[in-house]
Amino acid sequence: MKRKKKGLLGLFDQFSKKVTKATGSPYAFVSAFLVIIIWALSGPLFNFSDTWQLVINTGTTIITFLMVFIIQQSQNKDTVALQLKLNELIASSDKASNRLIDIEDLTEEELEKAKAFYRKLADLAEKEDDAFISHSIEEATQKHQEKSKSLKIPKETGKNKEETKMTA
Repeated sequence: MKRKKKGLLGLFDQFSKKVTKATGSPYAFVSAFLVIIIWALSGPLFNFSDTWQLVINTGTTIITFLMVFIIQQSQNKDTVALQLKLNELIASSDKASNRLIDIEDLTEEELEKAKAFYRKLADLAEKEDDAFISHSIEEATQKHQEKSKSLKIPKETGKNKEETKMTA
């Protein structure tokens, strides 16, 4: 399934992959550290001049500016690959909700609704005796209601909420 992109996009992809790998290595860190040490030690030779300071400031600024684009490209590619892997897992599982496929494309408001949905599911799961049981919200709510009925737990009223919480 590996295909090589052609043109500028392909070259940038290959370049960013190599640069990201190289700059993330211990050798890159040691090299950068040595450059800083050499620069600092050369300060007395240049009387700690403005030009001496400008050399390191300009160099680090240019490198940082360029690395932002390289790292972002690599991060974007990794994110897409991860999302595709997660989508495959969701799509291949009978028990998983297909509503989660491409959830990263939802708005902030839609994500908050989904989060509230799963928060409710987590709350219902906390009430289960078995930590490994998994349900939809509908199943978990129904099972909890059935358990409540069988235990004859009274429904909450305005006066005795604390009492009801303690017995539940």
